[in-house]
Amino acid sequence: MALREIVKYGDDILRKKCRPVTAFDEKLHILLDDMAETLAKAEGAGLAAPQVGMLRRAVIIDVHDGKGVIELINPEIIETDGVQNGNEGCLSLPGEWHEVERPFKVTVKAQDRNGEEFTMTGEGLLARAFCHELDHLDGVLFIDKAKIVTD
Repeated sequence: MALREIVKYGDDILRKKCRPVTAFDEKLHILLDDMAETLAKAEGAGLAAPQVGMLRRAVIIDVHDGKGVIELINPEIIETDGVQNGNEGCLSLPGEWHEVERPFKVTVKAQDRNGEEFTMTGEGLLARAFCHELDHLDGVLFIDKAKIVTD
């Protein structure tokens, strides 16, 4: 595994739509392992492939609930329920925190690192992380959805 540089706000790659993952091979496994190490070092809750310069539909999430890292390949949100408001930050926008409205409960369909399809439901912080990271795959940043108050 290796640490990867996290792309910062202003880099055009953060605004691009990612391509589906089609090869579930060692190259993908290395990317996922590197992303997990990078996320752990940055002490974040999630990391999307474009944040490390790769335009692929892959994210990892670790909301530090004792369940470890969740890998989502080619993820899509298939169901949402409820509403929550809360502060969000992003490893690509260090120091920025803004209130964002998200669903309280989110179900995603994705593939694992070997291409096996699965569904997973998260509530609260995990639901927020699902939404935040999947937005990255379509070039959407949390500041696009933030309730920013100016004086």
